[in-house]
Amino acid sequence: KVFSLFVLTAPLPPCTCSVCVSGSSGQAFNGEELLKLIKKLVALDAHWIPQVPGYSLYIRPTLIGNMHALGVGPPNKALLFVICSPVGPYYKNGFKPVKLLATTNYVRAVPGGTGSYKLGANYAPCLIPQAEAMSQGYDQNLWLLGPEHYLTEVGTMNLFVALKRDDGSVELVTPPLEDVILPGVTRDSVLALARDHAAGKLKLNLPSKLVVSERQITMKEVKEAADSGKLLEVFGSGTAAIVCPVKAIGYLGKDITIPVGEEGMGPITKTILDEIVKRQLGVVESDWSVTVTGK
Repeated sequence: KVFSLFVLTAPLPPCTCSVCVSGSSGQAFNGEELLKLIKKLVALDAHWIPQVPGYSLYIRPTLIGNMHALGVGPPNKALLFVICSPVGPYYKNGFKPVKLLATTNYVRAVPGGTGSYKLGANYAPCLIPQAEAMSQGYDQNLWLLGPEHYLTEVGTMNLFVALKRDDGSVELVTPPLEDVILPGVTRDSVLALARDHAAGKLKLNLPSKLVVSERQITMKEVKEAADSGKLLEVFGSGTAAIVCPVKAIGYLGKDITIPVGEEGMGPITKTILDEIVKRQLGVVESDWSVTVTGK
C-alpha cells in the first residue's frame, strides 16, 4: 500500500531551532536523514494507519535531554525519538465553533522568550488559564500581548481574522511570527493557499478580492470591525483540528459575536479546511506530501 505523509518536511527546521534554544547546542540533526527514518518507521508501522476517512496516524518527532545527571543546565546528551499514534476526527460530531476568552490576566509568551519554539515549557503555564476560561463558559483562551492587547494565538493554535475592507476586498490577517508566535505548519499551509488564490495561481472558493496580511491586530480593531459589520470570520489553525472556527470572543466583560453560518464555520474557513484535507488525502497532488510504501 502507498500512504501519504502530509507536510512532513516543514517541521524539521523549527525542530532544529528548538534544539538550539533548549541549550543542546551541538545536538542538531540532519533533517533529511530524519525524514528517511520517519518514512521507514511509517512503513514498518503501516498496520497502525487507520483505513477510515477522517482518521490518520499522528507523527510527532520529540527531543529530550538525557544526560546522566539531575540539575539545571544545558544537557550534553539528547534523545531524538518519534511518537506515532492513530487518531480520530478532532470533531467527532461535526465542527463546533468555539468561544474564546481574550485574557488580560495572563500571557502565553513574551518578546525575547521561547514562544516561537515547540517546547513543552510553553504549554504548562497555559493549563490554569485554560481551566479558568472553561469555568466561565469559554472553550479556550485568546492570548493577548501588551497594553495594546495585540492578538497572538488561540489556545495552542495560530490565529486568523477575516475583515471586510472599505474598498470591498477581504483581508485575511494573521499575527506576524516575530518571537512570540509558533511558526505552525498549518499556518503556513493556510497562508500558501490564500496567497496563491490572491495571486491567481489557484482558483479556490475564496473572495475574488483577497488580501493576505501578516500584521499586528488589536482587540480594539476586532471590536470596531464587529460593531461595524466588517468582522467576517475568526479561526484557529493547528495540526490536530486543521481549522477551528470561532463564534464569540469574551473581552472585558462582554462577548463579541462572530458569524459562523449554518455549518458552524464561515466560507473562508470551510474552503481552507476542504483544500488542506484534499492535499492530506492525495486527492489533490501537492509537494506538501511525501509518499511511503508500506509492507
